[in-house]
Amino acid sequence: MKTISSTVYQAFALFVLASFALLSVSLQAGEPVAYKQVAPPPPELYGVGFYGAIDGGANVFQNFGDSDFPSHLTDPFFGSGLSLDVTQEHDVGIFGGIKLGYIFGTGIVRPTVEADLFYNGFNFGGDFTLRDPVGDVLGQDNVSRWVNSGAFMANFILRFSFGRFQPYAGAGVGAYYAQAEGFEFQNVPFVGTVNTGNLSYADLAWQVVAGADYYWTPKFSTFIEYHYLDYTTTFASTHIRTFTRRNGGEIDVSGVNFGDLGQHLVGAGVRFHF
Repeated sequence: MKTISSTVYQAFALFVLASFALLSVSLQAGEPVAYKQVAPPPPELYGVGFYGAIDGGANVFQNFGDSDFPSHLTDPFFGSGLSLDVTQEHDVGIFGGIKLGYIFGTGIVRPTVEADLFYNGFNFGGDFTLRDPVGDVLGQDNVSRWVNSGAFMANFILRFSFGRFQPYAGAGVGAYYAQAEGFEFQNVPFVGTVNTGNLSYADLAWQVVAGADYYWTPKFSTFIEYHYLDYTTTFASTHIRTFTRRNGGEIDVSGVNFGDLGQHLVGAGVRFHF
């Protein structure tokens, strides 16, 4: 009997140990598997590096500076000199061109350099009144001429990145070339003819720009932009010539200066990053 009891006891003990072993394996198999944590992808960068753009819009307002005649018009023949008064017309013109540039850095403030090349067409016109030294009117005419010009500017800009939305402001300097058909006053008393000849000129230009981009993708945006553009010593300057027929003589008074031509341009465009 003792042998049978001992055998039963041993079998029961083995059964209990086997049950605990199976339960332990089952619990371990049910535990979740630990995975290695993956870092999130970096945020997308909108508007960095090289870009090209096309833009266009309206030249909404133009304003000439004060005009003056050269010092040699104080010749005794003319007394204190002639004067030319201009009541300018401000017709809307057009502009359009291309930009090539580079945006430095990826932070909030991004310095930018840009070549800004564009056609600028506008109307040069108004009521022109020629007066003698005592203020009497010698001749009047309403002049309207379409001016074709090109501006070639280097811009220095600060952009501010807020993700897709990027406002900016800056300034530029460069040169312009302009040309237009001339005009003249016929049969001016004591003077004869005041004739501009064809107008063309090239000189320094400068501008202030401000605008904002919205990036639809990291490499493509649409933008709006404002320019204050200044053509120095305007294309009409140094080209006006008066000729007196008195005693068969002629006096060249080229050097009349209309001053700078300030212009306000408003436009829009698209920008592509390479």
